[in-house]
Amino acid sequence: MDQQWLSVGKLVNTHGIRGEVKIFSQTDFPEERFAPNKVLTLMNEENGQQLKVEVLSSREHKGMYIVKLKGYENINEVEKYKGWSLKVSKEDLVELDEGEYYQHQIIGCKVVTDEGAELGVITEILVPGANDVWVIQPPKGKQVLIPVIDEVVLNVDVANKVVKVHLMEGLI
Repeated sequence: MDQQWLSVGKLVNTHGIRGEVKIFSQTDFPEERFAPNKVLTLMNEENGQQLKVEVLSSREHKGMYIVKLKGYENINEVEKYKGWSLKVSKEDLVELDEGEYYQHQIIGCKVVTDEGAELGVITEILVPGANDVWVIQPPKGKQVLIPVIDEVVLNVDVANKVVKVHLMEGLI
């Protein structure tokens, strides 16, 4: 079986001439993912090339992470990796607290209302700002957008891939 990967960041540019890179974080755990001695996989999405790298140091800077990779001492050695993704395997997931879940666990969940009606399946998660929005595809018809707020999302059962929601007036 192929190894499954989760994105934790994207290498968007170099930083300075000493081999540091700018990483756009795509993880809720950047302090852990970009910690010294962490091993990540650089991956070229276009051709599937992979390269294991080890974090030497990192720091947050203007919404990005400046990361120094072990063994890369100048800009010329890291410049070729611009645009590559930083990934971890699914086996390297961080343990979550009770009631928390990863986005990939939500995609594909069946959504039912507290009245027993089936709305469809979650196909996408939008992150517009204040709260996430789940895109639900019903068996027929237009997609439904559900805000991920306590008043709407009543229960998430990741094991059985079922989400129970309360449809507030005017939501659909």
